[in-house]
Amino acid sequence: MKIEVLADADAVARAAAAVIAADARAGVAARGRYVFAVSGGTTPWVMLRALADEDVPWQAVHVLQVDERVAPAGDQIRNLTHLGASLFERAPLSRQSVHAMPVEAGDLDAAAARYAQLLRELAGSPPVLDLVHLGLGPDGHTASLVPGDAVLDVTDVDVALTAGPYQGRRRMTLTYPALDRARRVLWLVTGAEKVGMLARLQAGDRSIPAGRVRADHALVLADRAAAPQPSN
Repeated sequence: MKIEVLADADAVARAAAAVIAADARAGVAARGRYVFAVSGGTTPWVMLRALADEDVPWQAVHVLQVDERVAPAGDQIRNLTHLGASLFERAPLSRQSVHAMPVEAGDLDAAAARYAQLLRELAGSPPVLDLVHLGLGPDGHTASLVPGDAVLDVTDVDVALTAGPYQGRRRMTLTYPALDRARRVLWLVTGAEKVGMLARLQAGDRSIPAGRVRADHALVLADRAAAPQPSN
């Protein structure tokens, strides 16, 4: 795991946009397509607005979701709502290139299976995403892999549902196998409340959900507030 510490959350967002844009150009040049998945969060929305202004071969890019709350379309708690405002309405992406998690379906288990099939259609079988963007919660969660939920133990499918609600809602999420096969993992970690968890992530602490994500192909962009301070 490589970590880069930047001045503040805006600098993290801009740097992340540049990383994704460069990775997309390289991925399209090498494989003809770029498939990446994004998480939610305040800093990521800034990142995606910056990404819309970057040099990206959008005609060959597919955007997936890392996770989503089970909530109605347009709800402000939906990651998709903010993805639309931050990226889809700003970048020249076609509707066919934006792949929302189907959390409005009546049968959520079947919907998760359909999304897993979509991953295979876009990124091979088993699917290998080009890049996965992740955040880090103050409780150590990432994606919707949350402490104490049975979803942490799912290893036979790439998309699953949390067993119970987290912060009031059930979630659909990519699972560890899908995250670990990605060519690159890009973590964005900002805010002083993340200091302890970022230190545990760097240490590979598998007692937190984030610490179980494969680390050898990961880049962490953190602001100074979140970065662990060196001991004297």
